[in-house]
Amino acid sequence: MYICICKGVTDSAIREAVCQNGVDRMRDLKACLGVSEQCGICACYAKEVLEQALMQKTLTQHHSKTHSLIRDPA
Repeated sequence: MYICICKGVTDSAIREAVCQNGVDRMRDLKACLGVSEQCGICACYAKEVLEQALMQKTLTQHHSKTHSLIRDPA
């Protein structure tokens, strides 16, 4: 789904920026993808997707860490 029409940024692009580019703030998202640079209407939606992506990234990392501890107890 398009989040920023002005720059053509989708929710998938935001999630990818979080996972692959280390984006973790709106400032980073703006620099990386140009979100909310023009009209700004997308800012609240972009922030929502950013927060969801960060939460998912944290859960995935935690799950991965827990899983590796269970497989290979030190």
